Amino acid sequence: MAEHGFSISGELTEAGHRLVQRVYYEDTDFSGLVYHARYLHFLERGRTDYLRCLGVEQRELVNADEEGLVFVVHRMEIDFKSPARMDDILTVITHTEKAGGAKMVLNQEIRRDDTLLIAAKVIIAVINAKGRPRRLPEALARQMLIPES
Repeated sequence: MAEHGFSISGELTEAGHRLVQRVYYEDTDFSGLVYHARYLHFLERGRTDYLRCLGVEQRELVNADEEGLVFVVHRMEIDFKSPARMDDILTVITHTEKAGGAKMVLNQEIRRDDTLLIAAKVIIAVINAKGRPRRLPEALARQMLIPES
């Protein structure tokens, strides 16, 4: 918790994780709209801070045991619903649909107030430090499954 009364990593909610981000000039293209690839950055920040708020430090997982554990994006489906513009305040919402075996499925949204801008489904492969599939430890899988409200 920062001295300002909020966390720069967002917050865990009953439905998952919520992260607020501002759109800057660097996020936009010549039209003044957010460039489509920049949404990947917002989504990645949401996933990373979601794990951070759960107490999962990715750089520690790679050396956590003799095998190591790494998360990599295997597949991503994105629906672009409506554009964002410079200075918009966006909320990135992330929650776990499935966690177990050698994968996790995360659902993400980017919203401006009540308007859905982006809906994404992200399939995360769980691999070891050598790039081979490995099972997600059961305790970590349980930690990722926050009950939905």
